[in-house]
Amino acid sequence: MYTHHGETVSVPDLEGYTFEESVQILEASGLNYVVTPDSAFSTDEKPLAVLKQLPPAEEQVKKERKIYLTLNARNAPLIKMPNLVNLQLKNVQEILANNGLERGELIYVPDIGINVVLEQKYRGVNVEEGFEVPKGAKIDLVVGDGIGNQVLSVPNFIGLDEVDAEFLILGSGLRIGNKNYLQNDTIPVGFVFRQSPERDSQVKTGEIVDLWISKDPD
Repeated sequence: MYTHHGETVSVPDLEGYTFEESVQILEASGLNYVVTPDSAFSTDEKPLAVLKQLPPAEEQVKKERKIYLTLNARNAPLIKMPNLVNLQLKNVQEILANNGLERGELIYVPDIGINVVLEQKYRGVNVEEGFEVPKGAKIDLVVGDGIGNQVLSVPNFIGLDEVDAEFLILGSGLRIGNKNYLQNDTIPVGFVFRQSPERDSQVKTGEIVDLWISKDPD
């Protein structure tokens, strides 16, 4: 009777639960807990969520047994930023993953080096090799488009429907910017009636073109 011989409970699965939730589950099961001094970090889990437990879930143990919990760190550990500049984009993904980082936005700019990383940014700021960033941070990359700074004349998009205008913009080495939908009594719905830059303007490849498109008044 003193050792509760033959009386066991199944260890609940605590992984992914917050620390407070885990304590409630353990107390309801008649089990105790100990938080291990070792910590880990996962971007997929909330701060202080249970990442690991010992004994594992579903193991049969006696009541009042101590369950050892490893919690997700409250703050992401800092790691040193690797150098990605002048590397091919296809090689960068593996480097980021090996350093516990994620690829963020790809920003293409005119440059003869196609898919070559020109700048590495964290939260809009250029970061150099060795700069400390949080583990799991998303790193935005400025990448060359392989075209270079060629000068071209902006085509006329006025009078085209929205789809044709988009095809012509991309086919001209330009980029689609803002599309503004406004009522226009003289232009059919879905057609372009204004553009910026204007036709025949001299711009470099990769320039953004904004369109004004007639919309249905209803």
